Amino acid sequence: MRAICLGGGPAGLYFAITMKLRRPDADITVLERNKPDDTFGWGVVLSDETLDNLEANDPVSAQEIRKHFAYWDDMALIYKGTKTVSSGHGFCGIGRMRLLMILQARAIELGVNVQFETEVKAASDYQKDYDLVVACDGLNSKTRLEFQDTFKPDIDVRKCQFIWLGTHQKFDDAFTFIFEETDKGWLWVHAYQFDDDTATFIVECSQRTFDNYGFGDISQQETIAICEEVFKDHLGGHALMTNANHIRGSAWIRFPRVLCEKWHHENVVLLGDAAATAHFSIGSGSKLAMESAISLADHVCAEDDVAKAFAKYEDARRLEVLRLQSAARNSLEWFEDVERYLDLDPVQLNYSMLTRSQRISHENLRARDGKWLEGAEKWFMEQAGAGANGPVRAPMFAPFQMRDMTLENRIVVSPMAQYKAVDGAPTDWHLIHYGERAKGGAGLVYTEMTCVSAEGRITPGCPGLYAPEHEAAWKRLTDFVHAETEAKICCQIGHAGRKGSTRVGWEGMDQPLKEGNWEIVSASAIPWSDGNATPREATRADMDRIRDEFVAAAEMADRAGFDMIELHAAHGYLISSFISPLSNTRGDEYGGSLENRMRYPLEVFHAMRKVWPQGKPMSVRISASDWAGDDGVTPEEAVQIAAMFEAAGADIIDVSAGQTSTQGKPVYGRMFQTPFSDRIRNEGGIKTMAVGNIYEADHVNSILMAGRADLVCLARPHLADPYWTLRAGAEIGDRHAKWPLPYEAGRDQAWRLADRAAEMEQV
Repeated sequence: MRAICLGGGPAGLYFAITMKLRRPDADITVLERNKPDDTFGWGVVLSDETLDNLEANDPVSAQEIRKHFAYWDDMALIYKGTKTVSSGHGFCGIGRMRLLMILQARAIELGVNVQFETEVKAASDYQKDYDLVVACDGLNSKTRLEFQDTFKPDIDVRKCQFIWLGTHQKFDDAFTFIFEETDKGWLWVHAYQFDDDTATFIVECSQRTFDNYGFGDISQQETIAICEEVFKDHLGGHALMTNANHIRGSAWIRFPRVLCEKWHHENVVLLGDAAATAHFSIGSGSKLAMESAISLADHVCAEDDVAKAFAKYEDARRLEVLRLQSAARNSLEWFEDVERYLDLDPVQLNYSMLTRSQRISHENLRARDGKWLEGAEKWFMEQAGAGANGPVRAPMFAPFQMRDMTLENRIVVSPMAQYKAVDGAPTDWHLIHYGERAKGGAGLVYTEMTCVSAEGRITPGCPGLYAPEHEAAWKRLTDFVHAETEAKICCQIGHAGRKGSTRVGWEGMDQPLKEGNWEIVSASAIPWSDGNATPREATRADMDRIRDEFVAAAEMADRAGFDMIELHAAHGYLISSFISPLSNTRGDEYGGSLENRMRYPLEVFHAMRKVWPQGKPMSVRISASDWAGDDGVTPEEAVQIAAMFEAAGADIIDVSAGQTSTQGKPVYGRMFQTPFSDRIRNEGGIKTMAVGNIYEADHVNSILMAGRADLVCLARPHLADPYWTLRAGAEIGDRHAKWPLPYEAGRDQAWRLADRAAEMEQV
């Protein structure tokens, strides 16, 4: 086996080491353009887990690395003069030059031919002379460019600018993040120690701050002088240093996120940053490179055919790379948008920062530093009005006040269609369905969309509020909820619009009725799909009539005893169809600009709010994105939409997304719609509810504690388990929830079993 590594960074050197350990007779060459002691960048971060993996692969180099690392367990946030520290994070830093010299020495010891100061040619120039060409030529890989039609790289250059500096100031007590506001904008620092005398000091800022300072037009030394002045209170008189003097200009860069569709071409394979990058804010670039090097060597040694080895290498590593890139994307996007969080209390900002990548959850943070988290939970409860002397509970159990309504906790049973109504009237099914979920401990229970007219129903099985018998049936339900539970109940009121006259869910979602269809209206005469009827464009007379039906439904909801109502302005139903440009192509004053598209939805909301009692809250559900790029509603527009409804009197915005057009291409995942809530809440200063694939107490608590929403809605988990809130509370050790009196024996058993499970985990 003859192999050549194009690049002598951690990826290439560690692959060469691993190959020689597996096949001592292999002929391995590493080409490096720089001298042995040249390096650009300062420190490298490795986790305890990565060090263990290196130890298992090559104890000799791993032990040498361990001798030279700076270890820290703490993370510190310095913000507005306050330093907040949490523990249990377990990282080490080592100088990049030191790491390279250790790997160089180990590779040479094993017989690798390491050639320094050698300019690398095109990968194709080596293909005939070597069995294997490993392209570990970094971020700006020439190999990736040479075979780009095969590799199909996706390169996303991110928003923030950063510069990689060093200092002799000590940051050996914690991985430290520093935020400083200047007259030209915010700058922030990622700082960590990597040897006895030196720390990495990465300065980052938004493009706006970068432009305000003119960093792109000044030298590195001028940049350094500005950064030394901004962060002088944290540098203790020490200077900032660059080791990138070879770069002309400022040396600021924007991070390129790289992911290739394919990682190999004939006998050429990509490794390290050439194949995929991970943002420095989670410290995983070297981890990815070295662990991928192990995997590549393992598969090459296990297979006689390199094509099979490459395929198995990709299969083995791609998922882990995607996971790390997902975490890195979450982290870098947090920093890109960090200015929206800089009005948060330092406690909440620190929590938000610690959990930004979604790799650290609420309970995981408790395992890392239970004392700090308990203090943060106490702060959250006090901010919620629970009082300084009350029990410390997880954020999901904090009270929440809207107008005269107080919720016992922050859990909301999201609206879920049941299709069990008869001629618009709820039945015993609804009494038991909603009654059980109210008994289950949630603070707020929503009805499914309740329609303002027979023609406004989605399906014949949808409930309404347009007849006396509807009002009486709903009152029977609300009376039960109020008499037997601590929950409040909200009626979601809507009109199906162009998505009406369809079958119940299990007979064909959004498909027209086989018979008995009724006429439908929408903002414009655009059918939901090619298989749906074309709606009539609503006339002004239609709009007046439907507005009055919404008002009548709101009045009936009050008489029926609902604590709260919500205007359904999402998911492509009638009100939503006015808001989205994909469904509203009107040429009158109700179409065109966002202000025009919002005219009728706001008219309906104002009319409902006018008749709804002032002491009772009212919400609006919106689709914060059509998932259709710039052609539809965008997250930026959603902030404006939410602000308009809030100005009209909405107490909270129920932030959903999509379901507005068949053109939408949603990106699913855990808590996938929460970022929309986060943006509206923290950019707009508006109370929000988060929805969308939220199914664990950890999800709920992290969303609330990080300030990404004020309430959290769970749908499917409540279909499977009406008592989700009580069960989740038992599992995380909460012993303050109110269970129905007849169920207290079950409560006691649930608590015992949860305590026993927790004890077993500690064994």
